[in-house]
Amino acid sequence: MLLLFILLPLSFTIPTIFAWQLFEKAGVPGWKTLIPFYNLYIFLQIIKKNYWWYILILLPFINVFVYMLMIVELLKCYNKFSLWEQALSVIFPFFYLPYLGFSPNSKFTDPENRPKIKKSIAREWLDAIIFAVIAASIIRIFLIEAYTIPTSSMEKSLLIGDFLFVSKINYGPKAPNTPIAFPFVHHTLPLTKTAKSYLEWIKIPYFRFPGFSDIERNDAVVFNYPDGDTVSLKFQSNISYYRLIKEYGRDRVLNDKRNFGEITARPVDKRENYIKRCIAIAGDTLEIINQKVFINGEPSTNPGIKQFHYLIKTDGSNINPIILDKLDVTEMYKTGNPAEFVYTLTEEAAEKFKTFSNIISIEPMIKADNYWDPNIFPYDSNYKWNIDNFGPLVIPKKGVTIPINKDNICLYKRIIHAYELNDLEIKDDKIFINGVETETYTFKMNYYWMMGDNRHNSADSRVWGFVPEDHVVGKAIFVWLSLDKNKSLFGGKIRWNKLFRLIK
Repeated sequence: MLLLFILLPLSFTIPTIFAWQLFEKAGVPGWKTLIPFYNLYIFLQIIKKNYWWYILILLPFINVFVYMLMIVELLKCYNKFSLWEQALSVIFPFFYLPYLGFSPNSKFTDPENRPKIKKSIAREWLDAIIFAVIAASIIRIFLIEAYTIPTSSMEKSLLIGDFLFVSKINYGPKAPNTPIAFPFVHHTLPLTKTAKSYLEWIKIPYFRFPGFSDIERNDAVVFNYPDGDTVSLKFQSNISYYRLIKEYGRDRVLNDKRNFGEITARPVDKRENYIKRCIAIAGDTLEIINQKVFINGEPSTNPGIKQFHYLIKTDGSNINPIILDKLDVTEMYKTGNPAEFVYTLTEEAAEKFKTFSNIISIEPMIKADNYWDPNIFPYDSNYKWNIDNFGPLVIPKKGVTIPINKDNICLYKRIIHAYELNDLEIKDDKIFINGVETETYTFKMNYYWMMGDNRHNSADSRVWGFVPEDHVVGKAIFVWLSLDKNKSLFGGKIRWNKLFRLIK
């Protein structure tokens, strides 16, 4: 984290250099713009700001906003008060500051002698709104962001209707891939279903600022959906584009706009946000045996509350809804047999069910270890895996070189092509990367294995594979509000016992 206190102020040297002529017109030698940290001290002296500004310019990410204000204050010293000029200087300092510096009409005025400009009420409001939007955007991009839980994949650890804060600084915030975007929305403009909220003609390559910690096993992590690089705008990420391709064929999905809508690609930062638990980190060996997770040969310890499907046979009677509500059981499926039900239960709830007089039997639903589910990663019959019996699988680690061949390339082809942006071809059982035949591959990034605590109702890494480090958004840390969508405002809608809790 110490690097942030050095790198961010150091980065302000670059735009400050372009104020060389403006410094000289203020009576300061231009060469002083070249000296990191010292140039910021001189900058603040020119615009006559007090010691609080010296402190704020050293605070990570807050200093981004403070530096913008410094540029605006510098422009005021040259009698530039219009909104469009100030906006140009902040957005394009590399062009506007030299232009102003070399302009023969620009004259420096000491801030203490500067005439006071009376703003209209409309301008006052506009300045306040812009100030609030920029400040909130910096907080949202670099520090902390609010999210809601839309699905039950993390129940009972996190519930549908939980409102939570996600820390960007724990793992280090990412620079946005698409910096020009409509504020406070994700990938789609408000009041529309398909209009993009971002422009792609300026793109920033992946860069992550230093954080407080690395991703650790069992962290609740928010990340960009790996399968969301291409989406059907009709289904969005509710149904994966790649699943649609498998079921209906590429030609139909691309051409049948009535049923599938437009197909579009999304940059990493605009892919859907998912939240799961990090079960395995780069370099780990993962294996699932009869629903039990093993990491590096040892049973995994999960601080969350895990759930599985149980097949329950009754004497023909239903289970009392009051008891279900008391046990917080919210998912039930009918089998067609009036005396059989599938309930999603925690181990504790399953033990309680066994004590009910109308329960004849209760069995965990575990897929056999020899059963192959073709919808489970890597979708290849060489790896006959399912959601309950999976692996062993080594999670890719940056810098590690592995052998690749026609039998195991199914595990890594998406990494090689989609995540690490190489051309990949397989011809005559030979593998070509960027046109060169190869039998090895060295990973450029770390990868992670994410799974939901609601193990039988979670589309997670078992379905779409590894999560690259450049998809990681932040760590879920705190639930501040929890609403039950099935209840009225005065009928228990607010889950009072779930408010203000730390996420384990």
